[in-house]
Amino acid sequence: MAEQLRLMAVHAHPDDESSKGAATMAKYVAEGVDVLVVTCTGGERGSVLNPKMDRPDVWANIGDIRRAEMDAARAILGIEQAWLGFVDSGLPEGDPLPPLPEGCFALEEVDVAAASLVRLMRQFRPHVVTTYDEEGGYPHPDHIMTHKVTVAAFEAAGDPDHHPELGEPWQPLKLYYDVGFSRAKILSLHEAMLAAGLESPYGEWMKRWEDRPDKGERITTRVECAEYFPVRDDALRAHATQIDPDGFWFQVPMDLQQRAWPTEDFQLARSMVDSPLPESDLFAGVRETCDAR
Repeated sequence: MAEQLRLMAVHAHPDDESSKGAATMAKYVAEGVDVLVVTCTGGERGSVLNPKMDRPDVWANIGDIRRAEMDAARAILGIEQAWLGFVDSGLPEGDPLPPLPEGCFALEEVDVAAASLVRLMRQFRPHVVTTYDEEGGYPHPDHIMTHKVTVAAFEAAGDPDHHPELGEPWQPLKLYYDVGFSRAKILSLHEAMLAAGLESPYGEWMKRWEDRPDKGERITTRVECAEYFPVRDDALRAHATQIDPDGFWFQVPMDLQQRAWPTEDFQLARSMVDSPLPESDLFAGVRETCDAR
């Protein structure tokens, strides 16, 4: 019998799992893969981005509400979910930037914070791990810290000499970085909207892109998952404090999204198996290895 495949996705805050790679996770769940989302912080310092939820009673209970939203999104995606237990660092603003709050996730020692994730990796035993690149996908201190912690845990989890009290060693076979947006993707969606006679929400993005690096060249792996875009959007809407259901993310009609860019895209950052590039499956090379055991 083939070994059960397992995927771990490591994210900074509740809602990140629904905006980055969610359709891919839903696809793998439907195919029988065990999927665990690890949420590093509780999102306690996140903004309330939905005007309908910007109320005193919401702000007074933001931590509990964000946990309840995560529970709802977890059920929609069909995943397992675990909290790493760190405190949201917030997104500093200003020039110069203010110091990060004492005790927050981004100020933890990387090796100390990674120990909690090593323990989870050894318990769940993922074959594939996904997270953000070295810039955090975008430069939020918690996203950058999530990258550092995940890379450290990926490299340490299989080392029998690294904190044996954290569990039996387990080496994940592949590590991926999510590539949520590339210039080609934005251009494809933008042009599809214009061709349909609709106003594109990406006009300003295209102008700004002239001054931004394009991570599209990093993409090694494109997972066909358009069928699960509606599941992704339902999970996003479950994070009601973070997502305005009438806002930017839902302005492109679903059928147009599915036609214009039917994949979610990733960069293969580490691999312990042979898997020729480009790929269409996060488990490319892993399936063969597991079948051979």
